[in-house]
Amino acid sequence: MEIKFIFINLLFFYISFSQTNEKITTIETVEVLNNNREEAIYYFQNNWKSLREKAVERGYIHSYAIMESTYSDKTPFHITLLTTYTNEEQHKNREAHFAELIKESDGLKLLNEKKPTEFRKSVFSIDAAKHLK
Repeated sequence: MEIKFIFINLLFFYISFSQTNEKITTIETVEVLNNNREEAIYYFQNNWKSLREKAVERGYIHSYAIMESTYSDKTPFHITLLTTYTNEEQHKNREAHFAELIKESDGLKLLNEKKPTEFRKSVFSIDAAKHLK
């Protein structure tokens, strides 16, 4: 719980300027496993980011960001993923919209033949607007 509190405080500045009353930002932190940084970055750039680019084009999301960070005991993650939805409707339909985009994509793109569970682990995910209101 302390990690969530620290992380939310660090991102409060970012979110407070990007949030309006209706926007919802989902924050997910990811730990890179077994020194597979290159694999993880490739995965997120070619899968997570490309899906969000298409989602912005179609009006499924408002915006997104991917950030690298330094791993520590207080912040046990390497990557932060942010997806901002314009309103509750977009947020509610996110799974259906991303399922549609995934179905249309050319499949999962990997740098090597490693499965995502071999090189990345979600530390936590939170819908920031719901916690900051």
